Amino acid sequence: NNRSLIFFSPPTHKITVNDKECINFASFNFLGLLDNEKVKNAAQASLKKYGVGTCGPRGFYGTFGQDEAACFAIQKGLQASRSNIKLFKHNDMVDLERLLKEQESEDQKNPRKARVTRRFIVVEGLYMNTGDVCPLPELIKLKYKYKVRIFLEESLSFGVLGEHGRGITEHFGINIDDIDLISANMENSLASIGGFCCGRSFVIDHQRLSGQGYCFSASLPPLLAAAAIEALNIMEDNPGTFLIYFRISGLKLVGESFSPALHLQLEESCGSRENDVKLLKRVIDYVSVPIVFKIHCCLLI
Repeated sequence: NNRSLIFFSPPTHKITVNDKECINFASFNFLGLLDNEKVKNAAQASLKKYGVGTCGPRGFYGTFGQDEAACFAIQKGLQASRSNIKLFKHNDMVDLERLLKEQESEDQKNPRKARVTRRFIVVEGLYMNTGDVCPLPELIKLKYKYKVRIFLEESLSFGVLGEHGRGITEHFGINIDDIDLISANMENSLASIGGFCCGRSFVIDHQRLSGQGYCFSASLPPLLAAAAIEALNIMEDNPGTFLIYFRISGLKLVGESFSPALHLQLEESCGSRENDVKLLKRVIDYVSVPIVFKIHCCLLI
């Protein structure tokens, strides 16, 4: 299919494509702040005051972290770390504990190596590929039982989960001190670009100084920082989540109802993969995972 789709409007809840108004299920603008006048005014004011960018390394000017965006970024970060990576089944705490016990047994065989080996559990607050959340309370129990650290990626859950949009820790009522490092991008709910990391000061200092972004001329433009700050202010002033949920006969949404990333799936197969894909394409233009007969949709909330 080589046809071109021409967009004539910003990627908000509704977009104009080839002169036709459509509902937009392909945007990460979860809270609709990308076209918010307050956010745009804050960015314009910062642009007039500071210019477009500093054009200098972060060591000269000081920033607060490195962009670690969603699933793909986690994978690339783990590859770059050259660590020993072990995978456990999705949200399966029994399988995770099995791996932790295996690691504990290895540590007992070589205590000298164990003293200098760090152990981390890396999870997403809200999973892009499944639309469900991680069982954070159970992860916290395993963290303290086996003395491991938790890295939490919240690019999807920040701004969406919790009464005030502060993420999965607020959603479950968990003390943020129980998490060693939280990262999220600012491209989804905050209508900006870049990312941030949160944790104890000694962890963040190490993360910043060791991150590749600290060494290169890639400082975040002030106008985008101002836009993200204004988006945070709007979230603080307007707590709560508005949910869009729809029902269409023969289709079902897979994932948590409060998730902005849900999978649209046929309730019953038409008998062949080709016919299933054709039917789904009558509802939405792009079928991302035809192998399992489901469409990944980013719903705006």
